[in-house]
Parts: sequence; structure tokens; C-alpha cells
Amino acid sequence: MSAAFQPIAQCGVTAQAEAAPYHRQWLVANDSGQWLNRELCPRLADVAVELRLGYLVLRAPGMLRMDIPLDVIEDDDSVRYSMKVGEQVIDVVDEGELAAAWISNFVQVPCRILKVHPDTPVSVWPD
Repeated sequence: MSAAFQPIAQCGVTAQAEAAPYHRQWLVANDSGQWLNRELCPRLADVAVELRLGYLVLRAPGMLRMDIPLDVIEDDDSVRYSMKVGEQVIDVVDEGELAAAWISNFVQVPCRILKVHPDTPVSVWPD
């Protein structure tokens, strides 16, 4: 049985071994800064993910694919935020307007794709 990795928390999984270091390195949050899980946003489960040529590739029914660079962390503090995931406050970096428009269009809720900043990884993800 192969392992399953979830690069974007609560979205689809991939069995690609190279996805292990990227397990739950991204998340989706609404405009209020609340982390969205499948209970709040069931369509997240329909977002398929894979790693290809240095990108996190997202696919969803009826959508063009979305590519997000794997190892780029924007050093502009204007796109860095703090938010709560479970009981932990973490820093996240916004992946930008194109990614936000893509995910918002698909899940039909205004939201953003955020990368967990390596300085404050999530120690325990809520179920």
C-alpha cells in the first residue's frame, strides 16, 4: 500500500513519493481568514493535485489547470499573514490573485490559497 500525500490540506491526495515534503504545505482560507476544511467546503475534495516539473498542479472538474511553484516563498511582507489552524497560530503566504480566482471560482466561495510559511509549520492539523 502506498502512502497518500495531501499538498493542500483538505484537497485531493497524490501517491507521488516526491510529494512527501510538501504534505499539507498549503491550505485554503476564506476572506475572513478562516481555514476551510471539507466540512465547510465539500468541493475541496474534488481538487486533484500532482507535482510536475517544480510545480504543484491543480485540476478540478470544469476548470483549466492551475500551476503553483513548489519552492517559492514570497519575501514581500504585504502577502504574509497570521492565521489560526486548530489551536495553533501560523504564518502563511498568499499565493496571489490568479490562484485565489481559480479556487474561488471552483468552490463558489471567495477564498485564497495560502502556503504555510516554513518558519511556523502546523504542528497538529485538526481532523
